[in-house]
Amino acid sequence: MFELRAGLKAGAIGVAGAVACTALVAYGSDGPDTGGKAGKKSPGAQEEGTAAVRTAYDRTAEAETARMTLRTRTSAEGRTASADGEGVIDLADGDSEMTLTAEGQKIEQRVVDGTVYQKVPEAQQANVPGNKPRIKIGLKKAAQRNDGGSGGAAQVNDPAEAAGFAKGVTDKDVRKIGTEEAGGTSTTRYRVTIDVDKLAGPGDRAKAEQLKKQLGPTLPMDVWLDDDGRIRRQQMGMSMKAPDGSGAGGPQKVDVRTVIEYSDFGTEPEVEPPAAGQTADMTGRAQR
Repeated sequence: MFELRAGLKAGAIGVAGAVACTALVAYGSDGPDTGGKAGKKSPGAQEEGTAAVRTAYDRTAEAETARMTLRTRTSAEGRTASADGEGVIDLADGDSEMTLTAEGQKIEQRVVDGTVYQKVPEAQQANVPGNKPRIKIGLKKAAQRNDGGSGGAAQVNDPAEAAGFAKGVTDKDVRKIGTEEAGGTSTTRYRVTIDVDKLAGPGDRAKAEQLKKQLGPTLPMDVWLDDDGRIRRQQMGMSMKAPDGSGAGGPQKVDVRTVIEYSDFGTEPEVEPPAAGQTADMTGRAQR
């Protein structure tokens, strides 16, 4: 967790636990289910659902950009916190601009070229070196600091990490739940399996092995696909455990439920980094 001296939590604002933590153990998705009947489909229906899921991420990414909302609920050691985010995301390069609301305060955030920029609440600005109005954290360097160079993600709020979970959707164990509206759009809901290997990125075997050790080989997720085969909503429920040796001083287990929605595909996000003179680099102080 990243924390300023006076207690401003600028890194793990709820969303981070769901989208940028490498210590996840799934306990399944919530919401209505159809029990055993959902798994008893004709071969034709199974093939249709499998084909739709197989191409869902690519069809969504073809839109290049979208509006995005996130809702998370995090529970640990008897305490519960909620966080919400709303903004725009470039699905091609991962840049985003969002407003995150958590712990009674709003934080403006941008992610540009792998760097997170957050506007510091005025009451906390005096705790930032140089009294700067914004801080920045380099995702790659923070990940190396937190994970010993293994390539695991640091606990900072990168919406592209959330969108990236869909890359790992496989064509195995696809179950059609039914038709539902998601954000006012008619969709078909599927319960799918994420291949944890695919979350690590091509060629990153060290991270893949770390993820599989903490997660197992697969992770369940629900996805809602529109008539064009694009993901309109994805939902995960997870129980996160601190990796070996990293839980000192923090909770050993955190339960997180996350819902992400996409809309207004093709929206043009004009995300630019703030002026260098307005930011303080806090990458070296990012920690679990």
